[in-house]
Amino acid sequence: MKGILNFTKQFAVLAVVFLTAYSCSEDSESVINEGELTSTELKTILETDDAASVVDSILAELYMNDSNSAKSNNECYGAEYTDTGFTVVFENCVLNGSDNVNGTLTVTYAVGQESATFTATYDAFYVGEIELNGTRSYSVDGNEAEGSFSFSVTSDMEVTMPNGDTIAENGTRTFGFAFGENLETSTFTIDGNWAVFHDGNSYAVEVTTTLEGNFSCGYLTSGSMDVNKNGLEVSVDFGDGSCDEMVTVIYPNGATEDVSIGD
Repeated sequence: MKGILNFTKQFAVLAVVFLTAYSCSEDSESVINEGELTSTELKTILETDDAASVVDSILAELYMNDSNSAKSNNECYGAEYTDTGFTVVFENCVLNGSDNVNGTLTVTYAVGQESATFTATYDAFYVGEIELNGTRSYSVDGNEAEGSFSFSVTSDMEVTMPNGDTIAENGTRTFGFAFGENLETSTFTIDGNWAVFHDGNSYAVEVTTTLEGNFSCGYLTSGSMDVNKNGLEVSVDFGDGSCDEMVTVIYPNGATEDVSIGD
């Protein structure tokens, strides 16, 4: 197990970089058309775990802490360990450039020879004025010899924004990483199925062809996913590998629309 944990520790920060790469936009469309999938909605689908992900790197660090000490402290957070997990308390932490993080997380974990899993429970947990409730379960797998790494997140979360709006998500996303000789040949992928509920709308997402990008580009560049928005079934094509912010939304009648996923 030590090998996989050391490998994970080396590359976990890259997972977090990707998880937080698409910072949530608070801009909203003036009118959401029931018969279309907008740029704002696409970003919401991809970014719902953005607030929770600011603490992912800290949880990974605490989980992989190989110290024999029963207590680990930082300037703004401390962790108390037990045989089955740990409790971490954040007091006005600024993580990855986030707003102040406050609250207590309860974490339980299980360890195998080739993988590691842990579950964090959020209860009235705050990132700035954003409140988080629910659970996120993490599963880490890696192959150091092949230079690959995967990081699965299963969420059952509700996020309450400062204006009272709520965004709920449940399901699993798997983030894969393969490291080449340079940024262009080092790739990341997304796979999985998840559902998002926001502003009276529901979105069921199924990745049909693994979404992929590389570390020299800030966007997903290939792959596809199906989205069911309130019964409207559309496909989203992320492209042929070219680095740009545009995706193609394909509607049931065959009509297509180019949509930006940039800021």
